[in-house]
Amino acid sequence: MDIQHQQNGSKGSFYVKENDEILAEMTYSMAGDTIMIIDHTEVSDALRGKNAGYQLVRTGADYARANQLKIIPLCPFAKSVFDKKQEEFKDVLKGH
Repeated sequence: MDIQHQQNGSKGSFYVKENDEILAEMTYSMAGDTIMIIDHTEVSDALRGKNAGYQLVRTGADYARANQLKIIPLCPFAKSVFDKKQEEFKDVLKGH
């Protein structure tokens, strides 16, 4: 799965695009220089069951690690991934 990233000012997203159609997307906002707030995750039915949502969250976490950011997962889906995979993501979770 090819996950792309775009950032425009303090907003950004990680997304999967095929044939000029976005099939999965996780959006975020930056709060200052060190906090990434994941605010929305959406996956189309075409990618259901393929772990696309988890892969978006994991890619966001990898980006946060590479850029010394901490994440606040406000999006209910992203929060559930952080809760289920605490060991994997605790290093980038704000407050840990």
